[in-house]
Amino acid sequence: MTAAGGIKADYMAQRRRRQMYSGLLLVIFAALLVSSFRLANDRNAGGFFEGLHRILDFPAELLTEAAQKIALTPANLARFLPALIETINIAAVSTLIGALLAMGLSLLSTRGLALWPRAIPLFRRMMDVMRAVPEVVIALVLIFILGGGPVPAMIAIAFHTTGALGKMFSEVNENADLRPVEGLASVGASWFQRMWLGVVPQVAPNYLSYALMRFEINVRASAILGFVGAGGIGYELKIAISWGQGRYDAAAAIFVLLFLTIVAIDQISGHYRNRLVEGR
Repeated sequence: MTAAGGIKADYMAQRRRRQMYSGLLLVIFAALLVSSFRLANDRNAGGFFEGLHRILDFPAELLTEAAQKIALTPANLARFLPALIETINIAAVSTLIGALLAMGLSLLSTRGLALWPRAIPLFRRMMDVMRAVPEVVIALVLIFILGGGPVPAMIAIAFHTTGALGKMFSEVNENADLRPVEGLASVGASWFQRMWLGVVPQVAPNYLSYALMRFEINVRASAILGFVGAGGIGYELKIAISWGQGRYDAAAAIFVLLFLTIVAIDQISGHYRNRLVEGR
């Protein structure tokens, strides 16, 4: 067998092994998926398949009642607008606080930029923990301690945002040009001055782009946290749905407000992200 033939045979053997391993992993994944679904269905008293035919009942009732009370829609939209503004405020403040904290943590956890290089793993694990804990868990704990309202939601979202943005910001920092930092260090600039004047101007467009993207996510998170008593339009939606028939027109108005707000924020932030990153 020639050398080229031997290389081809080795390549084909490796390819067959990869295909075999991929197929085996796919079978294991499918088996785990089926078994976990059956376990979840049993723990739910086996009611999934029995109730599957009623999955569209609630949307049908909501839309029917909203159509019957269409004349009340403008009044409902105006009524829940303050709660929507509260939700947007929670998301905006959380994003701002989280972005500022993430900027500091990301600089402290980037090789070549960190103030204390030996502490880089510590700061990275801190961001991992912040990113791993869901907002709703933090909010539930804070509501138990502080009571209901927007403050627990703001703290919970800012905590999670710090970890999420810190990871993204640190990846951006790794691509920064270190020559300005070295030049500032040669004239005796402090660490803060080196970061503020040598690094931040380079990475600010990407920072802002990621922060805008996170703001979109935080608006949704703020609305969801309202269901656990954290205020905002999510709390109003929970009340409207809990009352059931007779209040579905209010729930429909809230859904419309949320939909329009999220679409508007997506479009506006997407436009500015494109301008920042691509210069358009």
